[in-house]
Amino acid sequence: MRKIYVGKIALLALTSLLVTSCQDDIYPPKEEEQNPEPEAPQTAINLVNHSNIPALVYGMQGFENLEILTLISSSDKLAESPNFVFGAQPDGGGFMKNPNGEGFIMITNHEILQSVSRVYLDNNFKPVKGEYIVDAVGGMTRLCSATLVDPKEHGFGPVFLTAGESGEESLVHAIDPLGSFADRSRTDRVKPALGRASMENAVPLPTDVSGSGTYILIGEDQSYGTSHQSAGQLIMYYSPTRGDLDNGKLYSLKRKDNTQTEGSMTKNTTYNVEFVEIPNAKNLTGAEINAANIAINALRFSRVEDVDYRKGKGNGNEIYFTATGQASGGQPVSGYTMWGRVYKLVLDKNNMFTGKLEIIAEGDSNPGNDLINPDNLCVTENYVYIQEDGDSYYPGANHDSYIWQYSMATKSYKPWLNMKHNRGNAEWFNLFDQSGNLNKFGSWEYGAMVDVSDLVGIPGTFAVNIHPHTWQKPEFQNADGSGTQSNKEGGQVVLIKNVQR
Repeated sequence: MRKIYVGKIALLALTSLLVTSCQDDIYPPKEEEQNPEPEAPQTAINLVNHSNIPALVYGMQGFENLEILTLISSSDKLAESPNFVFGAQPDGGGFMKNPNGEGFIMITNHEILQSVSRVYLDNNFKPVKGEYIVDAVGGMTRLCSATLVDPKEHGFGPVFLTAGESGEESLVHAIDPLGSFADRSRTDRVKPALGRASMENAVPLPTDVSGSGTYILIGEDQSYGTSHQSAGQLIMYYSPTRGDLDNGKLYSLKRKDNTQTEGSMTKNTTYNVEFVEIPNAKNLTGAEINAANIAINALRFSRVEDVDYRKGKGNGNEIYFTATGQASGGQPVSGYTMWGRVYKLVLDKNNMFTGKLEIIAEGDSNPGNDLINPDNLCVTENYVYIQEDGDSYYPGANHDSYIWQYSMATKSYKPWLNMKHNRGNAEWFNLFDQSGNLNKFGSWEYGAMVDVSDLVGIPGTFAVNIHPHTWQKPEFQNADGSGTQSNKEGGQVVLIKNVQR
């Protein structure tokens, strides 16, 4: 996710676990693939620690039953590719079974490196080989959150939708997770019909609510400014054809009463909203799309980052998204959240272009103690996991980056996971504080959080990506091999068992 504040470390948006495969054209699966025979249950894998670095997170009070295991860190050497480096800022991502052999595949965005890695896992979920299927030349822009388009869930794919986030002309990439390493520098794998913006994620809705069409929700990670008065939008792409990423139309969310700024909305109130078309968006520049958003009175949010939908049959019309927030000189910007919000949008199943919008969590009413810059989201059937990115270093911040667990039943949330900064431990600081910022609240952040329960055969098992920005080593530089990237941060992925869904 893009940072807009002074004194920040290069940003790492930990990825969301979603892998996809993309051809030059994305075709829907054959009929037998849309209605597959039931699979035999996955035999439970005996998960163990695989990294030479300990887990960089721990469970908060009340969640001591979480079992946290390391999957991979940047310092690890993989047996079949000893020169591979799992690079900086692992953000969006996904996992899938390897259709061409045994084991599994993990696809990961490396935000600041503008690249995507592919790591092969054996039958025991142990990383054994890694390579980059998108390097910084092919990525062109920062790549933040991402989505695994799964034929069983979404009706097309597999394709890895990864959104560019380096200004208003950025595009969504559709990457084949099984594609050739030789294609890593290709720049023609983008989808202009999904618009141009500083985008965080592109999330297709499941078939039980999308029917025979394709609905993709996109968050624009853009703050308000005099040069960008439309701020950030929640965008929808729609095509009546399942799997069509080239011929649909683009829409932006607006309130039906034409009120434009998010600051006009308060918690415990529901607002009527609708998606309004941006005509000819496929052929417009990002600047022209921004002007169109102003003309149609699109709702202006401060940095819409991650988007996700509620899991469970028939729940996919229930959408959650973050507004990370912005500040100017350490103070709020009028009309916009500073500390961040999480919104809930329920689309009408009979008309998916209309719905009800409300705020479910926010940090502005208790600055520095509640939410601090929520970024990534992971939504299950009963919970929303809200992942913070506090490395804007607001002076009033009073805790490190948390993952909060929001209960849909109680409409309340509490800290669930925290970063292991180990302040006062000289040995730990020697290992992980090359930048000198480890003492600061929020100097590390999260990327994707993905449910891998079905793959590993253990209910309640998730992968979480971590951006330990202060962990910097010369050997982590140029991880993608493009020769264009100087960032030398490390990253880590952990597996967490006993996660409530």
